[in-house]
Amino acid sequence: MVSEQKHRVVVIGSGFGGLFATRRLGKVPVEITLIDRTTHHLFQPLLYQVATGILSEGDVAPAVRDVVRRQRNVRVLLGEVTDIDLGARTVTSTALGRGTVVPYDSLIVATGSAQSYFGHDEFAVHAPGLKSIDNALEVRGRIFGAFEMAELEPDARRREAWLTFALVGAGATGVEMAGQIAELSRQSLRGSYRAIDTAQARILLLDGAPRILPAFDERLSERAAHHLRKFGVEIQTNAMVVGVDADGIEIQGPDGGRRRIAAMTKIWTAGVEASPLGALLAKQSGAELTRHGQVKVRPDCTLPGHPEIFVVGDLMALDSLPGLAEVAIQSGLHAASVIRHRLEGETATRRFRYIDLGDLAAITRFYAVGQRGRVVVWGWPGWLLWLVVHLVFLTGFKNRAAALFSWIVTFFGRSRYERTITWQQIVARRALEAADRARVPH
Repeated sequence: MVSEQKHRVVVIGSGFGGLFATRRLGKVPVEITLIDRTTHHLFQPLLYQVATGILSEGDVAPAVRDVVRRQRNVRVLLGEVTDIDLGARTVTSTALGRGTVVPYDSLIVATGSAQSYFGHDEFAVHAPGLKSIDNALEVRGRIFGAFEMAELEPDARRREAWLTFALVGAGATGVEMAGQIAELSRQSLRGSYRAIDTAQARILLLDGAPRILPAFDERLSERAAHHLRKFGVEIQTNAMVVGVDADGIEIQGPDGGRRRIAAMTKIWTAGVEASPLGALLAKQSGAELTRHGQVKVRPDCTLPGHPEIFVVGDLMALDSLPGLAEVAIQSGLHAASVIRHRLEGETATRRFRYIDLGDLAAITRFYAVGQRGRVVVWGWPGWLLWLVVHLVFLTGFKNRAAALFSWIVTFFGRSRYERTITWQQIVARRALEAADRARVPH
């Protein structure tokens, strides 16, 4: 007797949406193929702590195969998805030139978002974003490398440029990065150098908006700004970054005037754009895209005209939902639940209903701000809430234990164990910048 073929589910992306959907389908009689261009599940909200020496990359990026190893209905494939054929219901991915075609009965697209430079992708050479492990390690190399180069620099102006850190974008990531670099320079690194005083480092937080943390309650924005200034962070709002090169940035004010700041270390935390797979899906299905490349989906998170395809997380445009981890988690779980109910014979449409659990941002040790609806919290209580929430959402006991240990060492002492950088990082950076200079006509 020939056994009936199981329902085939392909999940693209192993972030929050993809991984939670995969795990929800663990006991459902389906065959799951999980495809991603990396082999890890990334806890992106803590990347800034990898970049500033608090956590290791393994703490925030457990191996996907390890996470789903006991889920026997899952196959994990390494590869970058290059095509989705909606008619043939196949997904094509490539890895080192090798192509793989996987058929599907249901498809969950959870490819997230990338850094947006608002049409100036050339800025990325000098101002990396913070969306991947590669980004975090590069930023770590630039931050700690800047202090090393300042120690070697005999010229006062060049030394000052090496000790200037410019963060472009004052959302949660930019604010958290600014606070951690301030703590790093004022506390963790003090006394480690002989020719420089790390406490003299200049930390700039820049944004074109009128205030920092624009998604938060205005009271929390003001409290966060006040706390950052106490740590020496210079906040410049209504400041549009219009130029970035190896040695500094150019800023345009609300009056149209421009000024230049010498800064050797620039970090871009402003703006996101959706995965290019969104445009591919829209082209074939006729679905609309937002200006950020998100796919406008039906109320049940499905692609218009294709109920077998779910678009979740940052790639999904629905009810003006923000690009938060919790949105990705809940939409991924919803997609998996719909697939399960369909297999059980249910035909009714299940609308996705998002439960807002609030927003949190850790400014410095023992100080965070948070909100849920009209309820706001800040300071030590906010930091405790931030700690608990992030421990809960970290994947796996080992990662939670490792992160908790690192936080205890960092927050209750001065040490930061994850300060390793390599000479290769410094050489690679200078080579990139030299190549960029060669492309720009003088």
